[in-house]
This record gives sequence, structure tokens and C-alpha cells, in this order.
Amino acid sequence: MGKRVDDLMGWVDDRFPLTKMWEEHLSKYYAPKNFNFWYFFGSLALMVLVIQIVSGIFLAMFYKPDTALAFQSVEMSIMRDVEWGWLIRYFHSTGASAFFIVVYLHMYRALIYGSYKKPRELVWIFGVLIYLALMAEGFMGYLLPWGQMSFWGAQVILSLVGAIPFVGEDIGIWVRGDFVIGDATLNRFFALHIIAIPLVLLGLIVAHIIALHEVGSNNPDGVEIKKNKDENGIPKDGIPFHPYYTVKDIVGVVVFLMFFSFVVFFAPEMGGYFIEYANFEPADPLKTPAHIAPVWYFTPYYSILRAVPDKLGGVIAMGGAIVVLFFLPWLDRNPVKSFRYRSTMWKVLIALFVVSFLILGYLGMKAPTELFTNIARVCTIYYFAFFLLMPFYTRIEKNKPVPERVTMS
Repeated sequence: MGKRVDDLMGWVDDRFPLTKMWEEHLSKYYAPKNFNFWYFFGSLALMVLVIQIVSGIFLAMFYKPDTALAFQSVEMSIMRDVEWGWLIRYFHSTGASAFFIVVYLHMYRALIYGSYKKPRELVWIFGVLIYLALMAEGFMGYLLPWGQMSFWGAQVILSLVGAIPFVGEDIGIWVRGDFVIGDATLNRFFALHIIAIPLVLLGLIVAHIIALHEVGSNNPDGVEIKKNKDENGIPKDGIPFHPYYTVKDIVGVVVFLMFFSFVVFFAPEMGGYFIEYANFEPADPLKTPAHIAPVWYFTPYYSILRAVPDKLGGVIAMGGAIVVLFFLPWLDRNPVKSFRYRSTMWKVLIALFVVSFLILGYLGMKAPTELFTNIARVCTIYYFAFFLLMPFYTRIEKNKPVPERVTMS
């Protein structure tokens, strides 16, 4: 039996580099031996992607991209008539929020450990592109249930395109496929959500992983393990990703699925944050909800948009808040990667950045008031100051000595 398997693998390897890929990306890919809790989220993002693809395929079998039938196909057909349809729908809706939670934590880990610095600039850029594609995927899917908040949230966001000088109105019509959000919009968003954007997302993820494995993984100490190799060319501070980290990741997956399952079975709406209560009402173009807000993972940028009095200025600020992420590797001038060995000032600034981002997210869910708007403006100013002043304050930091090899503390 073993000889037959070896013969089969040999036949495959002669025609496809299966064993070579297995070795380069798993069994002979040496990762730092001091990975900690923060390094679970990359593999968790891949797992959630699989959940979204599989559940999305089943939902697409019963969903009808028609303004007259879309809401009924979700709330009646999928939720009540299709066997286990409610479970598949809640897997998908919970998975959307879980995807963003995992990605936000993954990006935070890159920020505190300097995983965007040389030689991983391209890894970071691919990661930000994945984040953008994920936002587009979430926005396209947000309209599909054709509920009140889906319709009006999309209406507000798409109306922002009209703020672009000269070409805004034409672009808005092109995106909607009509002068108003209707059948044409729903059909093209459905096509983009289930085909175009997932293909782009998968391509970016493959590029992200290939770029990562080309330069090697970062670690909590920010030490390059490739600089210390034994006589066989193996990093002294590295261990094979498989089986050591594949087994460790399984533990993270099991714990994550426990929380994920609890939400799916006991709190799928998560108090209206994962699925807004207004979305249990069919879209009505003649009835505007009292308060319109996008789903929670867009609210930090929505809050930045509302913090700027001018509509065009708000659109520019919202877009700039994402674009500035691409330049992070070149804005940070400190040669030390990990926050473990950087100044207290840097740690305080990162903590304030996280707090301001969370506040912006919270305020984006609330109806605007004068107090909330002023707080959002302060947080918006800090958001941009954190990045734009980085070339200056990162030069004057007093770093701690960085070890030559990784530590296990």
C-alpha cells in the first residue's frame, strides 16, 4: 500500500509540484519558535474565509436577486422553508463580523510587532488590499437581504459618490446601474459579491502568503531568524511550521469555534450589531429609518465622514483614512520593529490610537449630536496625526537594546 502511495505521489510530482509546495510552505517552512497568542489570527482568517465561501454557496442556491423577491427569499425561504437554512444564514452573517474582528486583530498585531517594516512591506500592502477587498465584499453583501437598513445604508454610502466633482453623478449612475437603487443595483452587487470580489480576495490572499513565506515570518521580538543559521542552513531560532504550528493553530480554531458557535446559536443578531433589527423589515424607499448607519465594521470611517462638515471633504477624509495605511512602512522611521523594545511614548500613542478608533466606531453607530460630532472630530484629528506625524516622532524615540536572537518571554 505504501509503495502505491509513493508511486502515485511521484506521478503527481512529475506533473505538479505538490510535494515541493508542501515542503516550502509547511513542513520545511521555518517559523520563529516564539510565536504567541497574536499569531493565531492569520490562520483564523483563512478558516472564516472557508466558512463564508461554503455558506455563501448554499445561500446563493436559494437567494433571488430581485427587489420584489429578495427579502422573502431570505426571511421566508432560507430562514423558514429550507432545511437548516436559518443555520447557514446565521453562519454567514456571523462569519462576516467574525472576519472583520479577526482581520482587525491581525492588523493590530502587525502594528505592535512591526510586521510592516522591511523586508515585509509588500506583505503589508497585500494585507491592506485584502482589507479593502473585504470591505467591498461586505458592502456588496450588505445590500442583498433587501431590508430597511440594507437599502438605506447603501443609499447613504452610494450618495457619497455624487460628491466627487464633475464625474460624481455619472459614476453614481454607473455603480447603481440606474438613477436609483433597484433591480440593476441588486443584480450587479450580487454578481460582484459571489464571483468577482471573492476571486480578487483569493488572489490577494495567495499573494499575501507567498510574499510572507518568501521573506519569512516576523516574531514578537522583531528579530530576523534568517540571520542565525546552522551548518545546514536552518534557522537556529526556527521550527517547521508543520506539525508544530498547525497543531497549535488547531487549538486556536477550536477555541474560536466555541465562541463562534455560541453567537450563532444564542445571539446571532448580537444585539443588533451583527444584524440590525431594521433589516427584519423589507426595504421601503418611501420610509426612511429614524437613524441610518452602516454595519459596525464600517462605522469608524463613517464617523470620520460625518466629522467633516463639508461633504466632499468628508469623502476625502474617509478615503484618506484607508489610503494612509499603505504608506505605514515608510512613515515609521524607527529601525526597531517590536513595541517590546520601543519607547513608552510609542506604546502610549498606539494605545491612544486604538482607543480613538474604537470611539469612532461607537460614535458611527449613534445618531449625530453636537457632543458626539466634536468627540469624533478630536478622534479623527488624532487618527491622522498618528500617521502623518510618525516620520517625526519615530526619529526621537529612545529604544531598548534588541536581542540578537529570539526570546521565549
